[in-house]
Amino acid sequence: MLTLHRVPDSDSLVVEGARIAAIGPYEELYAAYGERARVREWDGVLGPGRHEPDAVALLEHAYWPDPREAGELGTGPLTGDALAALGMTDTRWGASARRGVQRLLASGTTTLAGPVGRPSVRLAVERSGLKYAAGPRALAVGRPADFAVFADDGTCLVTVLDGRMVHRRRRPGA
Repeated sequence: MLTLHRVPDSDSLVVEGARIAAIGPYEELYAAYGERARVREWDGVLGPGRHEPDAVALLEHAYWPDPREAGELGTGPLTGDALAALGMTDTRWGASARRGVQRLLASGTTTLAGPVGRPSVRLAVERSGLKYAAGPRALAVGRPADFAVFADDGTCLVTVLDGRMVHRRRRPGA
């Protein structure tokens, strides 16, 4: 399936499957692909996404509480003595990593420094589609369709990995 991602005042891009098929002005891309492509319009800035150099620390050395634990543990990541007091199991590490990965995707992260060593954390990263890299990867035709769109205030509107939308910010009041 073809998807044309349009952003105002910037180049747009066409995604075919997991790859970027074309980058350029919206009008040109629409003329070439519009009849066959689904058009997604974003009010923001489209770019390669964030690179998270502290991924190992965020996912292997911090516990991301379950929302049902918010009353007892809060909503932010736990480290140090608070983490040591939890008596972490491999299952709990995996669940924490999945929640941490969701936070990374919601921030527009598309690449991580790594790799992580803990098997349950590694599995959460692999299933998410996030990739290990030395830094952010440039958008180019033929490259994986890994990108994010950021609002003017810097918050992430959408994160796409391998052409698949893995995060979309909810509309206020929705």
